[in-house]
Amino acid sequence: METIIQTPLAEALENAISYQEYRTLVADLVAEGKSTGPEQTDALLNYSTLNDRRMKRLDKTMKLSEETVSVVEDFKGDVTWLVLTESWCGDAAQTMPAMQKLAGLTDKIDFKVVLRDENLELMDQYLTNGGRSIPKLIAIDNATDEVVGTWGPRPTKATKLVNDFKEAHGKLTPEFKQDLQVWYNKDKGQDTITDLLELLK
Repeated sequence: METIIQTPLAEALENAISYQEYRTLVADLVAEGKSTGPEQTDALLNYSTLNDRRMKRLDKTMKLSEETVSVVEDFKGDVTWLVLTESWCGDAAQTMPAMQKLAGLTDKIDFKVVLRDENLELMDQYLTNGGRSIPKLIAIDNATDEVVGTWGPRPTKATKLVNDFKEAHGKLTPEFKQDLQVWYNKDKGQDTITDLLELLK
């Protein structure tokens, strides 16, 4: 019998869960005082707890414009959006609800989630500036199984804020990270939505 060597992407797709399952997983872990991933620390638990609340809020409050809705409803492709993430990641908590909102408008986008630290081989094919930055969205054409685009770890404007700060100060400070979350709160997912609509073009 011939054995088919599975690529990291195929393997991840096979083991991926839905957004709803991911939300349940995170909420259950937080209730047990845990985060996703092999490393368990108070800091990671704190971030995960915060992110669980953030996602709950954004799932309820994020709004889509009529224009956005019609762009997604007119989408002619058939894709899977596979996202690498972990519960402690602040950028993921701010952007995944936007992915879910868009995917929820059409059956032509299948939104799936995998944990980064269980899929490092795949993660290492999609590094950002050499780092395992998450969330990382991989868009796959379901007809050809080809990767047709990627996105992440942050929307365009947030990426610019981060890059400008790093250039000026060498690295990101805890204060800057707080400022970034404030920016996300004001933006309410709109910059992420703009970026993701580009992926559908």
